[in-house]
Amino acid sequence: MGKAVSTHHWSEDFALDQLQSKGLHLVERNYQTRRGEIDLILQEEASLVFVEVRYRASSAFGRPEETVDAKKQSRLRFTAEVFLQRYRTGYDTVCRFDVFAVSGKMPNPDWQWIQNAF
Repeated sequence: MGKAVSTHHWSEDFALDQLQSKGLHLVERNYQTRRGEIDLILQEEASLVFVEVRYRASSAFGRPEETVDAKKQSRLRFTAEVFLQRYRTGYDTVCRFDVFAVSGKMPNPDWQWIQNAF
């Protein structure tokens, strides 16, 4: 069997590295339902953190975090609800939605971690 091909952008790897360096622990990556996907689900102390990673090569047409509109937020909430229903026993905890915005290029991209983004 061949090795699975990664479908995530380098910005997700970068975000995960930064968040883990801040003490968060990975629970799930690229969690999918029929209506959406959550890039990263992490545990921070007593909180479960659903993280949407957004990337833009430049901010000429807006900042990456501005692309998380009401429709995207709704899909993320739905997907988080499905996750919690499926794994409720392990995660009876406070939840929040963060956005991790990345722009530019490696090795020194600009980034911003927006906690409780919506």
